[in-house]
Amino acid sequence: MPAEPRVPDGTVVYAVGDIHGRDDLLADLHRRIAADAAACGAGRRVLVHLGDYVDRGPSSRQVVDRLANADLPGFEWVSLKGNHEAFLLAFLRRSDPAEIWLVNGGDATLASYGVLSPDPYDEEDVARARADLARALPAAHGRFLAGLRLMHQEGDYLFVHAGIRPWAALDRQVEADLVWIREPFLTWTKPFGPIVVHGHTIVRAPEVRTNRIAIDTGAYRSGRLTCLALQGTDRRFLNT
Repeated sequence: MPAEPRVPDGTVVYAVGDIHGRDDLLADLHRRIAADAAACGAGRRVLVHLGDYVDRGPSSRQVVDRLANADLPGFEWVSLKGNHEAFLLAFLRRSDPAEIWLVNGGDATLASYGVLSPDPYDEEDVARARADLARALPAAHGRFLAGLRLMHQEGDYLFVHAGIRPWAALDRQVEADLVWIREPFLTWTKPFGPIVVHGHTIVRAPEVRTNRIAIDTGAYRSGRLTCLALQGTDRRFLNT
């Protein structure tokens, strides 16, 4: 691990933590990011969202719409897949029991698309909700969700939703870990190679360790949506 981790020269990278249906906070944070980017002078601007755009908060549809339409011009957009996007896609594919998603905030996502939440133990009602969601989901939202990436690297930083399997090479990581892992990733003290920037596990304030930086500050319930800005060897945080 380098003594002074850095991103490529001439680049500023903004990483945004878990949004969970709080489009009001995302709009505010995007304005702060735009102002910061205008002031920092970097020629290349990269905006990474770390996943968990849907569920729990009231405006999942609006969040997905904002991200799918890349509402900040002049940035390279990278949208990663979180476990809650995996929930939604699994519901549409019929590959997971419906109650798993619904008890984890999926009912709020259905409501944002105008779909009545089903009785998870009534197969016909679940089928009805699945069909209603498929009809209500704009094509652009479907393409966005299907195209989400699992990781992204800029210089000495690796961006993922949840974390990585510590002893596995980056090219041997699997989706289940990248979108779900907590342990042994969170308590691992040895270097991972790049510094891992992640969300998924809620922290009161950004948590900076020698090998990772956690930026999920529980926006859906705390009102604090956090962004890590990286430029050269500099780190700074933007918050709602």
